[in-house]
Amino acid sequence: MDVSSKLTVGFVINPYAGIGGALALKGSDGADIREKALSAGAEKKAGKRAETTLKLLESYKDQLHFITAADEMGADSLNLMGFSFDSVYTAPKQPSSPEDTKKAVAAIVTHKVDILLFAGGDGTARDIYQVVPEQQLVLGIPAGVKIHSGVYAISPTAAGRVIEKILQGELSSIRNADVMDIDEKAFRKGTVKARRFGEMSVPAELEYVQAVKMGGKESDEMVLDDIAAEVIERSDSELLVMGSGSTAEAVMQAMGHDNTLLGVDLVQQYNLLASDLTENDLYKAVSQHETGSVKLVITLIGGQGHLLGRGNQQLSPRIIRHIGKDNIWVVATKTKLQSLNHKPLRVDTGDSELDSELSGTIRVITGYHDEVLMPVAAVK
Repeated sequence: MDVSSKLTVGFVINPYAGIGGALALKGSDGADIREKALSAGAEKKAGKRAETTLKLLESYKDQLHFITAADEMGADSLNLMGFSFDSVYTAPKQPSSPEDTKKAVAAIVTHKVDILLFAGGDGTARDIYQVVPEQQLVLGIPAGVKIHSGVYAISPTAAGRVIEKILQGELSSIRNADVMDIDEKAFRKGTVKARRFGEMSVPAELEYVQAVKMGGKESDEMVLDDIAAEVIERSDSELLVMGSGSTAEAVMQAMGHDNTLLGVDLVQQYNLLASDLTENDLYKAVSQHETGSVKLVITLIGGQGHLLGRGNQQLSPRIIRHIGKDNIWVVATKTKLQSLNHKPLRVDTGDSELDSELSGTIRVITGYHDEVLMPVAAVK
């Protein structure tokens, strides 16, 4: 199985997370606390907790590739369990520090990982929050003394279950979760001072594991209105390349325009600039704008899952490359996605290298402030 077709998982362990717990040190923040714990014979358990998560994923080895840090920050555990991985950071000295966590994660996310899996506590979550891109999907394996942040699964096994759901193609909603931490010095004196530092994107299955799952059927008309509202709220001065299909049509109608059947239109700040463009005209238009200032709004063919290469050949490889995968807004109802029966979204651009680049996972707008994560695969 080609690496490009696998789920790419960033993986980092804070080896010293939780090391102060058994010694009642109320946390593990600070070199002095780690040194005190180590000199007292404290056992490093974060790696073992991370390996509990990995063990649940052993049967999916051919579907996974990890980007990690060297030695006990990730590579040791992955090597022990026989997973495919690349190590992209090595701590210059031991014990590793919070700065090493930041540098490791910064190096890992440059490889466009589908999800960043990390083992640690609230201090680790804080460090990671400082360096990950805003849209990076993360999931914490609880291994620290303090776990107040909402970015953690309820257990190492639960973390593995979330990754398993993604691998099985189940709808994976995304939500923002708080990154919290407490003042350990105050905590050691008996005062709890919790502080919110920000939020990161996490799979909403964290809620499902805790039995907070909500059910109910969608009303397609209302959901399409919600999807349109989300796209309109997100768009500012960007040039919107609008694909065809009923979901894209709902967005166009909400902006006061008709969309072209099996065609591509251009909209900017609610204004219809051009309709039913050819590939050449479309390329001329988008190439005048920098990457990042053009968004492609497309949906999939119901029942088939084709995203690119069926009914929208105007979206050529050179156009898609200029726009960039991160600027593709896929829109669809959950009903439409569920009709795929766990099959991935398909791309067939006519450029096998581009198809590989687009493979992995992509966020799909399924409502107002509601997204799910879907697998994407090249048509073989």
